[in-house]
Amino acid sequence: MAESIISPGVFTRENDISFVQPAPVAAGAAFIGPTVKGPDNQPTIVTSYNDYTRKFGETFTSASNTYEFLTSVAVKNYFSQGGQTALITRVVSGSYTGAVSTNIFTGLDKASGSGNIVSQSANGQQYAVSYAGTTYTFIATGSVPADSPSTNTWYFATGSNVATTITNLVAEINGASAYVPVSASGTATALALTASVAGTPYNALTFLTGSIAGATPNFTLFTLAGGTDQAPFTLTTLGKGITYNNATGAADPGAQNSDGSLVSGSSDNVRCQIANVNTALGTFTLLVRQGNDNTNNQIILETFTNLSLDPKSENYIEKVIGNQYVTVATDSSTGVSYNYFQGTFPNRSNYVRVSGNVRTTPDYLANDGITINTDSSGVSYSTYLPRAASGSFYNASGTVKSGAKYFADISNNSTDIQGLTGTNYTTAISLLSNKDDYQFNIISTPGLINQNSTAGANTTISSIISLAEDRGDCIAVVDLVRTGSILSDVTTQAVTINSSYAATYWPWVQIQSATGRNEYVPAGTIIPGVYAFTDAATAPWFAPAGLVRGGLPGVIQAERKLTKGDRDTLYASKVNPIATFPGTGISVFGQKTLQTKASALDRVNVRRLLIELKKFIGDQAKNLVFEQNTIATRNRFLATVNPYLESVVQRQGLYAYRVVMDDTNNTADVVDRNQLVGQIFIQPTKTIEFVVLDFIVEPTGATFA
Repeated sequence: MAESIISPGVFTRENDISFVQPAPVAAGAAFIGPTVKGPDNQPTIVTSYNDYTRKFGETFTSASNTYEFLTSVAVKNYFSQGGQTALITRVVSGSYTGAVSTNIFTGLDKASGSGNIVSQSANGQQYAVSYAGTTYTFIATGSVPADSPSTNTWYFATGSNVATTITNLVAEINGASAYVPVSASGTATALALTASVAGTPYNALTFLTGSIAGATPNFTLFTLAGGTDQAPFTLTTLGKGITYNNATGAADPGAQNSDGSLVSGSSDNVRCQIANVNTALGTFTLLVRQGNDNTNNQIILETFTNLSLDPKSENYIEKVIGNQYVTVATDSSTGVSYNYFQGTFPNRSNYVRVSGNVRTTPDYLANDGITINTDSSGVSYSTYLPRAASGSFYNASGTVKSGAKYFADISNNSTDIQGLTGTNYTTAISLLSNKDDYQFNIISTPGLINQNSTAGANTTISSIISLAEDRGDCIAVVDLVRTGSILSDVTTQAVTINSSYAATYWPWVQIQSATGRNEYVPAGTIIPGVYAFTDAATAPWFAPAGLVRGGLPGVIQAERKLTKGDRDTLYASKVNPIATFPGTGISVFGQKTLQTKASALDRVNVRRLLIELKKFIGDQAKNLVFEQNTIATRNRFLATVNPYLESVVQRQGLYAYRVVMDDTNNTADVVDRNQLVGQIFIQPTKTIEFVVLDFIVEPTGATFA
């Protein structure tokens, strides 16, 4: 409540400015490519390789063989070399959708049935209730033996009123370890059965009779019907593709093995479970379980307790789990794609979102906190709650292209790259052009080979390089040629690209895949890891090359051992060699960008230095926008930038620098145009690429100073 200022005094006021705007998604490297699972065309941050496999998977089966996308190889190498965060954008071919939950129901009506029976039963006459594959048998006998619940057999006296007897026996069964979910009633000539719980599962319950003494029940007298269901809510997986399917329909809990494991369950999909339904409070628990667990060994990925269907509750299910989904839209005036979020509540689950209409229970409890309110038809809100049951997911679409090629085989299939073509990358590239939302300093498209022009790879790589140039804050690592290429193939491809925002490496290298096989992969697949190691060990302005920082752990061998002459030819053509030195190992032995003109920016370390400087100084300059154009504002900027550049000098990134932001470049006409001009002069340090050692032989008797 605000204080009234009338008489003198000290007045305190609150001004809440603690609202924190969401920060842009920041990552060291951005990877674009196919993955086993996950959301498509939705840049997603991962913080470790385990996080990556949880969200995007690792291996998959195609034509009875196990494969791994090169995206996974690149991300794994990146994190193993010290990478901290990565931005993954999954690209797919065709339409992909999420899977929808099954068997999450609340009952509306109870199943029931009735039929006429004889009022007296002869000795040996049998009746039975058959439910869920189990038959509970009632036998008329002159001398009533003890019931046998272990064999689901109960006895009653010959000549008894059958309707009354069945009613009593059902109650007896329900009090024993067995359970028949019905209540029975009847007269002398009729029997009626009604399901104990509303819903469709009990519509298949049947009442049978045996028509002669000693016969097993073999004649269906009636079958229960009329039970109806309605979903209180629907869940949809955030990831897309048929990988997420493990059931066949809305009411199907998924085919299960005897241990409760799903036949179609896997580590790449999920199942759900409703538990702890509390009708007194109107709450329940939702478990998200891994698709390949079982009843006794549940792998619970997420637990949401005390969920409510009351939209006024803080635990309202959509608030707690989230209901947002992303569609890709394109601005018709600019042609730029962007992610359009739909739904009210951000997703807090990593696996599912609430979709479809929720059967809400506004003000579940009356004012007394005890009485359960009803809907406009007088139906108690308690009937809206979901049943305690296990559910699965179905109806997702989208699968890996049949006959696609992987690893080295992409070299011989220039029309199909890991099931994709270059055009499949267009939307992802457009999305990542938004540098306000997505920040990274490396961009990679593992598996795209510039030489595979039939598949449009060269056009896509050109778009990737243009993206890096337009953003000005990242460098593109690209691959030029297929396996089995010769030096002239590589140099010919390199001539066609001229940019300091791109670098290429050759030859291909062999690694051990997650499939267990040794596979050849393009060199560019492992280079982001070399950059990550350089950043972690030193700084981006150090050369990511040489025996100190250019080592390639995990690489078994290079496709080709390069001679000194080979390395000279490649380096003269802007291609960075992967060198093999006996006794030393396999290392990156070059750090040129693909810029043709000789300048400081034809080196990777200088380009990455500029990226780092522009990122820091640019972020500081953002704080100047809409500030007063005064000396005080300029000095505040200089007080931040100068110490930073001095630290770069101390860390061997610069020889010298100078920042000018004063009246010399901010004249009256500049100020009148609402501009502030700053000039940053830098002298990047040079790396040692050529070591010259002169050995001078002197005559006997010479002295050394």
